[in-house]
Amino acid sequence: MNAIPFGIIRANRRPYIVINLVYYGLIICGMIVAALYPPVQQVMLAQIRAGLLHSSLLAPVVRAFRSGNIPLAALLTFLFNSAGGAFVPITLLSALIPFSGLIVCIRALIWGLTLSPTTPRMAAAMLPHSLTLLLEGQGYILAMFGCYLWGKWFLVPGKSGFATRKDGYVAGLRANLQMYPLILAVLAVAAVYEATEVVAVMILTGH
Repeated sequence: MNAIPFGIIRANRRPYIVINLVYYGLIICGMIVAALYPPVQQVMLAQIRAGLLHSSLLAPVVRAFRSGNIPLAALLTFLFNSAGGAFVPITLLSALIPFSGLIVCIRALIWGLTLSPTTPRMAAAMLPHSLTLLLEGQGYILAMFGCYLWGKWFLVPGKSGFATRKDGYVAGLRANLQMYPLILAVLAVAAVYEATEVVAVMILTGH
């Protein structure tokens, strides 16, 4: 693994820690809300099921999971999470509008609402799936961390050690490119684990 991404994190440790706390904290908040108001979770799950049934983009991923093809499920999950979860909504959007990729934190709240262990069945499913939340979430956190640095260096270049906004923007672009090997590696591990875990649970439960 390239040491550069870790150097960027070490040099900007505070925002990295804050984004971690906010993201995982929102998951916990969502779980608490769902535990206190179970109908919220039921509505969210119904909407997600309907979305999966009618989404042409997710249809191949769903079929791969249902077929039990772990390598294909992992590959499609990785491609979807990398492009549709990290690059487009976080990095690409932040290239156009500084800090806009941070809005993806809302996804953490949705995860908490939908995956809260409000029933014994949900609790049993969440035991193995919690690692998926941690790993996949970390991939998005790293992408948001890069988008935060990009926005900060562009909007306040003087405080960030750059002479002009152009210098800050170029440095932010470079930092994001350097972060992506780590982002993709984390999302790859998350996809392999998620595919293995979900297919195993489906087999064990007969779904």
